[in-house]
Amino acid sequence: MRKRQKVCPVKIARTRREERYLRMTDANKSGGANPQPQVPSGRVETKTVPKPWGHETIWAHTDRYVGKVLHIKAGHALSVQYHDRKDETVHLLSGELVYRVQMGESLEDMHLKTGESFRITPGTIHQMEAVTDCDVLEVSTPELDDVVRLSDRYGREGTSAP
Repeated sequence: MRKRQKVCPVKIARTRREERYLRMTDANKSGGANPQPQVPSGRVETKTVPKPWGHETIWAHTDRYVGKVLHIKAGHALSVQYHDRKDETVHLLSGELVYRVQMGESLEDMHLKTGESFRITPGTIHQMEAVTDCDVLEVSTPELDDVVRLSDRYGREGTSAP
């Protein structure tokens, strides 16, 4: 009777990772299942968009997600708005923000302080107003023009204009 050789679990895991990688690269070369997009890793250009309430810097924009930093000047507010498809989460990097969010039939004030986050799902009416100058990190699905403005201090209601 032959003795079974013990195999090191680390070696097994490494071998499995290598096999997965080789299958993935072979599938990409042959156009097989789930080919990866041919966008290389590397630096990306940012885009700053002036807004009446401050500006936004778009630092990531792919077919799967968008990353922005919104700079909202103290006393200014974004539109009362909702999105049909866009799902977003914000994280307050600096400042103090009143986030008005639909809860049932009314908008409730959610006071966000530095370090706090909030998610807005499609169809939720919301508005941000800066108590102090604020920097807000926003990560969302990629539908940049999916905004339905219900009211706006700057005359943009009914549009998706910047």
